[in-house]
Amino acid sequence: MKLSMVIAGMLVMLIATLAQATTLKLSTDIDLLVLDGHKISGSLLKGADGLELEQGEHQLLFRVERAVSRNAQTAVNWVSQPQIVTFSTRTQSVVIRLPALQTLRDGKHFDKNPQFILVDERGLEVDSKRDALRPQAQVDLEQAMVQYNLDNKVASVPRFAQPMRRSAQAGNVLQDMATSQHRAERMLRLWYLQVDSATRQRFVMLMNALHTS
Repeated sequence: MKLSMVIAGMLVMLIATLAQATTLKLSTDIDLLVLDGHKISGSLLKGADGLELEQGEHQLLFRVERAVSRNAQTAVNWVSQPQIVTFSTRTQSVVIRLPALQTLRDGKHFDKNPQFILVDERGLEVDSKRDALRPQAQVDLEQAMVQYNLDNKVASVPRFAQPMRRSAQAGNVLQDMATSQHRAERMLRLWYLQVDSATRQRFVMLMNALHTS
C-alpha cells in the first residue's frame, strides 16, 4: 500500500473522529494552561473560539484573568489560582460558567471557594470533579499536573500522568515526517502542528497502530 494512501486513510479516520467531537468553548478571560496532561501554548488558542475534544474523559487546568474593581475609582488585574476540572464529554459543546467576578473581593472569595460549573449546549450542568492547584512559584505546570495525577486526589486522572512519554512519541512522529520529501507527508506535518492536543494524541495512536501492524 502506498504511503500516500495510508496517510489519506488516516486523515479520513481523524475527520470522522472530529465529527463526533465536543467543542470546548473558552471565554476571553479563561487562560487554558494544561489539557489532558499537556501544556497548552497561547499560539494554539490565538483567534480560536474553542478546542475540539474527542468524546471521553478530559482534564483541564485553567485560571481566570480579568480586570476587577478594587474600589469605586480603581480597577486592578486579578488572576485566580489555577483550577482543575475533570469531566467526560458526551455533548456537542462544553462551556466553563463562572460566578460574578466584579470586585477584588469576589476574586479572593473565588480563590477560597471556586464556584464554577460546566454546562452543555442546552445549559445543563456537566458532571465534573474540581480542585485547585497551588503550585510553588516558577514551577512547571505540566510537571505539577503529573504529580497531582499520581497523588490520587479528587480530580486526578492517573493516565494523564505520562505526558512526557506521549510528547516523545509525538516528537518521533514529527521527526519521521520531517525527514521525508514526500509532499503528502509534509502536508500532514503542517496539519499536525496546527491541530489541538486531543487530535494530536489520536494521531499518535493511529501512527503507533500502523507501525505495529
